[in-house]
Amino acid sequence: MSTHAAEPLPAWAAQLKNPPAHKSKQPGIPDPPGYPSAQSSSNSKDGKATQRKAQTPEEMDTLKLKKAWEVALGPIKSLPMTAIMMYMSGNSLQIFSIMMVFMAFKNPIMGILATNQAFERFETETNRAKMVRVKLAYVVMQLVALALGIWKVNAMGLLPTTRSDWLAWEAQREAVEHAVPAL
Repeated sequence: MSTHAAEPLPAWAAQLKNPPAHKSKQPGIPDPPGYPSAQSSSNSKDGKATQRKAQTPEEMDTLKLKKAWEVALGPIKSLPMTAIMMYMSGNSLQIFSIMMVFMAFKNPIMGILATNQAFERFETETNRAKMVRVKLAYVVMQLVALALGIWKVNAMGLLPTTRSDWLAWEAQREAVEHAVPAL
């Protein structure tokens, strides 16, 4: 049948089947806060890890308000990269610069229109007054982003800011005298 005896498994294969035992914690080094230690779960009566205490409604409102501020300041965090990309795309009319301008206008307008939806998950009856300030800051940040789009349109020369842009509506001047050249 088989001429060779059963060969022992390599060390890595044996470790896959039987993982090494958990190393004991060094004395004097406490677990980090919120980390359920293996000893506390084994010492508990039902074998489950200890649960953290439930947060009070005031703590939940504070956390929700912090998260709402993060959402409100989100549009301003993307402005430096958008400004650099707009600057690097140049001022000529190309498909890339036109798409950049379109997105520079579309995103803030859609953000302003969806302000209530962006913050409805954070709003409660007790923090409604504080959420008004957060929403106002969000709208201001969106307006700053919209101003960046207006800057780009002006740099491209698409805003009618000079007198020559309005020549079609300007009346032709009446001449006081007419000169007739001689032969």
